[in-house]
Amino acid sequence: MKTLVISHAAVTWFLCGLIWTIQLVHYPAFADVSRDGFSTFHQAHVQRITALVALPMLVELVTAGLIVLIAPVPRVSAVVGLVLLIVIWGATAFVQVPLHDALARGADSATISRLVETNWVRTVAWTLRAGLAGWWVARLGGP
Repeated sequence: MKTLVISHAAVTWFLCGLIWTIQLVHYPAFADVSRDGFSTFHQAHVQRITALVALPMLVELVTAGLIVLIAPVPRVSAVVGLVLLIVIWGATAFVQVPLHDALARGADSATISRLVETNWVRTVAWTLRAGLAGWWVARLGGP
C-alpha cells in the first residue's frame, strides 16, 4: 500500500512541476514565436509534450483509482484527489486540446492568451493534488 501511495505521489509531483513550467514559461513563450515558424514550433510542442505526459498521466489515473478502491488513505481525501484528476482530464480534453487544435492552424494572440488563462485550472488542480499526495505520504510515515 505504501508503495502505491509513494508511486502515485511521485508521478503527481512530476506532473505538478511540469504544469508549472508549462504555465509560467512555455505557454507564455508561444507569443514570442514568429508567425512564420509558429506552425512548425506548435506541431513539435504537441508531439513532444504528448510523449512526455501521456504515460505519467495514465499512471496517475490508474494509481488514483487504485487508491480510491483500496483506500490506504482517508477515503474522502482519495475521492477528492480523484475528482481533481477528473477536472484536470476534463480541462485537458475540453479546453486545452481544442485551443491547441486552433493554434495548429496558425498563431493567434487571443488563442494563446486563452490557453495561458485557462491552463490555471489544471495548474491549481495539480498543485492541490501534489499537496494531497504529500499529506498521504506523510501520514504513511514518508518514504
